[in-house]
Amino acid sequence: MPKDPQIETEPATTGFDAERFFGRMGSIGHGQALAMEWRRQGADWVELALPWRADLVGDEEPGLMASGPIFAMMDNATSLATWRRMGAFRPSATLDFRIDYIRPAKSGRAVIGRGECYQVTRSIAFVRGIAYEEKSDDPIAHVAGTFMFTGPVWRG
Repeated sequence: MPKDPQIETEPATTGFDAERFFGRMGSIGHGQALAMEWRRQGADWVELALPWRADLVGDEEPGLMASGPIFAMMDNATSLATWRRMGAFRPSATLDFRIDYIRPAKSGRAVIGRGECYQVTRSIAFVRGIAYEEKSDDPIAHVAGTFMFTGPVWRG
C-alpha cells in the first residue's frame, strides 16, 4: 500500500484529474445514491469516504453498515486509482474483484476507502485497497481485483 495518507496530500501530476472526474461520477447513479465523498489522491491511489447513514445499515440491531455500499465505494476508489496511474481515463470492466471482510464497520462512523493500482499491462489493471474508519492499520476489509480495458484511452 502507499505511504500513510496523512503524509501524501498533494495531487499527483499524472494528467488525469480524479477529483474532477469523481465530481461528475459522484453526482449520478449509485455514486449519488451512496453520497460518497472525495478525500485525496496520489500518483496511483485514491481515497474516498462513505458517510454512515441509517439507510445504509444492513443489520439494524447494532446499526452496522451493509457490505454492498462498502464494495461499491472500493470499486470506485480502485477504478479512479487505475486512471490516476495511467494518467487518463480508459473504459474498463471489472473482471475480478474480491473483498475480504475482517470485521464489521462500526455504527455511526464513516468508512474510508483507499484504492491503489499497482500494475497496468496492455489490457489489464491490477488493484488492491483497504476500507477502514479512523486508522488504516485497523481495516474493515481488504480488496484485490483486476479491470479489463474495453476501449482506447480517452484524452480530453
